[in-house]
Amino acid sequence: MRLEAITLKNFRAFQEETTIRVGNLTSIIGRNDVGKSSVLEALEIFFNNEVVKIDPGDLNVHTDGDTVEITCEFSDLPDPLVLDSQAETGLAQEHLLTQSGRLRIKKRFGCGGSKAREEVLVCANHPSANNYADLLLLNNANLKKRLRALEIPEDNVQLNSNVSIRHAIWNHCPGDLQSADTEISVAKDEGKRIWDKLCLHLPLFGLFQCDRPSRDSDDAVQDPMKLAVAAALGEPGIQEKLTEIAEAVQEKAVEVAERTQGVLAKLDPTLAQQLTPAFKSDPKWSGLFSLSLNSDDGIPVNKRGSGVRRLILVSFFRAEAERRLAEGTSRTIIYAIEEPETSQHPHNQRLLLESFQDLAAESGCQVLLSTHSPSFASHLPIDSFRFVSQAADGRRIVEEGDDAVFERVTQTLGVVPDNRVGVLVCVEGPTDVTALKCLSRILHADDASVPDLDRDSRIAFVVLGGGTPCHWVSEHYLRPLGKPEVHIYDNDVQKYAEAITQVNARGDGSWGVQTTKREIENYLHPDAIQDAVGCAVTFDDSDDVPALVGVSKGWSSKTAKKKLATYAFPAMTSERLEARDSGGEVKDWLQRIEAML
Repeated sequence: MRLEAITLKNFRAFQEETTIRVGNLTSIIGRNDVGKSSVLEALEIFFNNEVVKIDPGDLNVHTDGDTVEITCEFSDLPDPLVLDSQAETGLAQEHLLTQSGRLRIKKRFGCGGSKAREEVLVCANHPSANNYADLLLLNNANLKKRLRALEIPEDNVQLNSNVSIRHAIWNHCPGDLQSADTEISVAKDEGKRIWDKLCLHLPLFGLFQCDRPSRDSDDAVQDPMKLAVAAALGEPGIQEKLTEIAEAVQEKAVEVAERTQGVLAKLDPTLAQQLTPAFKSDPKWSGLFSLSLNSDDGIPVNKRGSGVRRLILVSFFRAEAERRLAEGTSRTIIYAIEEPETSQHPHNQRLLLESFQDLAAESGCQVLLSTHSPSFASHLPIDSFRFVSQAADGRRIVEEGDDAVFERVTQTLGVVPDNRVGVLVCVEGPTDVTALKCLSRILHADDASVPDLDRDSRIAFVVLGGGTPCHWVSEHYLRPLGKPEVHIYDNDVQKYAEAITQVNARGDGSWGVQTTKREIENYLHPDAIQDAVGCAVTFDDSDDVPALVGVSKGWSSKTAKKKLATYAFPAMTSERLEARDSGGEVKDWLQRIEAML
C-alpha cells in the first residue's frame, strides 16, 4: 500500500480537519512550534503508537468535543487478499473503498478520561440498505441466518466462508444497495478480524526524531535496526515460513486444548461446553528479534558523539537505497525523519539528502522530512514542500509547494545567502544539480581552471522547478540576494529561450544558456549508463534518454531520470565526456563561472 494523505482533526494545533497530501518525498516545512512534528507523530500514533503514544493531552484545547481523529488514505491496494477467512476477496468486492477507489482508515481516540480510547473505522462507499449494511460485522452463524431469511438459494454458496455468503447476499439484492459514505467500525468482533488482516498489508512506518536520549539502547541506533527486522519479516518468503510455523503451533496447541476439554467433559459436561479453544491474535514476530550494532573497541555507540550516532542513521538509509536498487520489495516502508540536519556537518547533510532522495525514488518506499532550516530546505524539490503556517485566528494552514509558496517559505524561514557565495547557479531540477557536480568534478581533476561545483563554497545551486524557470526570471525572485546568476536550462523546452534572453539582458553580470543537446542526460556516455544501471541504449543529441532507459528497464521517465543522475553521472570519466562533448560545451560553462568568481 502507498500512503496518499493524512487528515488530522482536533489533534494538538490542528483543530479543524486538515489534510496533508503525501508523495514519494514529502518535506514538511515551517517555523518552530507550528505543527511540523505533530504531523509525523500523528503518523507514528496511527501506525505504531509506540515511539509516540496517544495521550489525552493531544486533544486540541479549543475543541468542544473529546475525540481526536487521525485518518490515512491509501492507494496501490492488495488484490486479492484474505480478510476474515481463507477465502480470497478484494476490498472493492467487500465495499471497503471510497468512491475514488482508495482505502481510507480513520482512528478515533476518545480523550475524555485519563487514558485515550481507540476506535478503528474504515470510511467507505458502503451499502446502507436494510439487511445489506452490516454484513461485514456478522459472524458465520448470523450470516447464514441472514442468507436464509432473505430466501437466497444456497446452491453455489460456500456456507463455511463468510466471504462467499456476503457476496451471495449483496449480489442477490433485488434493488439498489443504496451505497453511501459510511464509517464501518472494525475495532471488535468480526470487524476486528478484518482489521487484523488489513494490518498485515499496511506500510511499515519508522519515525526518527532529532531530540534523542543517550542511553545504552539508544533509539538513534535501535529504531533503524528494528525497522530492518520488520522489513525482513515483511518479505513474502519469510512470511510464508512464519505462517507455516504459526499454523503448526496453533494446530498442536488446539489439539492439546481439545484433549483437555474432552477430559473436563467427563468431570463436568456443563463446564466443558462453555470453553472453546481459540487464539486471541496472531503472533507478534517482531518482538522476538533484537538487532544491535556494536562499536569498535567496545565503546557503546550511545557514548559516541551525536554526529557519529547520526552517521549510523545515514548509513542505514544509504544501505536501504542500495538494497532497493538491487531487489524488489513487497511491503511499502515509510521513513519519517524529524529535522535530519540537526547536529550534522554540511557534508553529512548532503549525504542525508542524497540518501533520502535515493530511497524516495525506489518502488515501495516513501520519505517524509520536517525542517525549519533555510539552507536544508533550499536543496529539497519544491513540489515536495508542504508549508505549514498559522493564520491570524490560530488555524493551521498547509499549502503544497509551488513558486508562490516557495516565496513565502523564503520570507518565513529567512532564507539568506551564505556570505561566501559569489555566484548562484540556477537549474531546472535536482537531477541537473547532480549532473553538473559530477561533470565538474571530472573536469576539475584534469584542469584546475574548472571549478568543482560540489566542493566550492563560492557557488550555490538554486533549483527553480521544471516548467517554471520563466516565472522565476520574469519576477526576478533572487534579486534581493544581490548575487550574479547563471541559468543553465535544457533545450527541450522552447519557451526557456525567452527566459535566457531576459537573463542575458540584465547587465548585472548574470548570464544564461540552453544546452545544445536535448537535455543534460544527452551528455552521458552509453557506457556510463550500461555500467551504472545495466541498460544498453544508443541515442543521439535529440533523443529523450530518460524515456529510452525507462522503457528498457520498466521505469517511469521520472524514475529513470533520477537513477541516471544518481548512478550514471558518477560513472562518467573525462574520456567519456570528451566523446560526448567534443566541443567542450560543459567545460566552457564552468570556466565562465570560474571567471565570475
